[in-house]
Amino acid sequence: MKFPRQYSLEEIANLIATEYVGDANFPVLGMNEIHVVQPGDIVFVDHPKYYDKALNSAATIVLINKEVECPQGKALLLSDDPFRDFNKLINHFKPFEPSNSAISPSAKIGKNTVVQPNAFVGNNVVIGDNCIIHSNVSIYDNTIIGNNVTIHSGTVLGANGFYYKKRPEGYDQLLSGGRVVIEDHVDIGACCTIDKGVTGDTTIGAGSKLDNQIQVGHDTVIGKKCLIASQTGIAGCVVIEDEVTIWGQVGTNSGITIGEKAVVQAQAGVTKSIEGGKVYWGTPIQEAREELKRLASIKQIPKILEELKKLK
Repeated sequence: MKFPRQYSLEEIANLIATEYVGDANFPVLGMNEIHVVQPGDIVFVDHPKYYDKALNSAATIVLINKEVECPQGKALLLSDDPFRDFNKLINHFKPFEPSNSAISPSAKIGKNTVVQPNAFVGNNVVIGDNCIIHSNVSIYDNTIIGNNVTIHSGTVLGANGFYYKKRPEGYDQLLSGGRVVIEDHVDIGACCTIDKGVTGDTTIGAGSKLDNQIQVGHDTVIGKKCLIASQTGIAGCVVIEDEVTIWGQVGTNSGITIGEKAVVQAQAGVTKSIEGGKVYWGTPIQEAREELKRLASIKQIPKILEELKKLK
């Protein structure tokens, strides 16, 4: 998420009432999660396991809960609770804006696009040309939709990511300040839910087709010409490369990659990253041919035991 202008390190520190290490005028351009950070971004870290990863990332400003040596060319924001202060920044730069109409006056809707009755189009939404948005679709703020897109009834674009920190008093949500981006020639079925990125974009690539009742988690990137069947649940921060086929009731872990032109058969559990160009099945996920061979071998066990009895 990029800020509307360049801020100084001191300005950001004042916003969240923290101390800082570095030049007061050190430039701050935005904030992002660790997997998408760029120079000029703030990244937060609040666990020793991830200190080195954050400090050595592309981010040049690290919001951290420990006094450490500041890497050359970077700056630190010292906080007793980086999670809380990251939320403060999201709330400051991307606060919730209530709408007073079904289609926000700030939304931009292209030529020949049809928005059916009872659909909701939020603030700063952009919808391209020749789209059909069916009734009871909810398009939250800042969503970007390309040309020739069809979205069926009951689908929600832009709900918050499922990202929580466990505290003694309960779960604290990491606020979502990112977007959903739908590229050209995408079809989305009924009752799908596509969560916005925490700070970046959740993206559906051009030409991809989603069936009904599919969940896509925050910051996931689905490539071009993918085919995803009903009741699939895709976790956050997943990368699905181009021309992948995913059949019904597949579930995935977060942070994995599914390679180009992979086929994942129904009810598989994608527990790890998988190579492209192969067919997969089962839980934990295995190449389908090898898994079927294994199952065939298991079926031979009773016969083998009977043969052993005869030899005794």
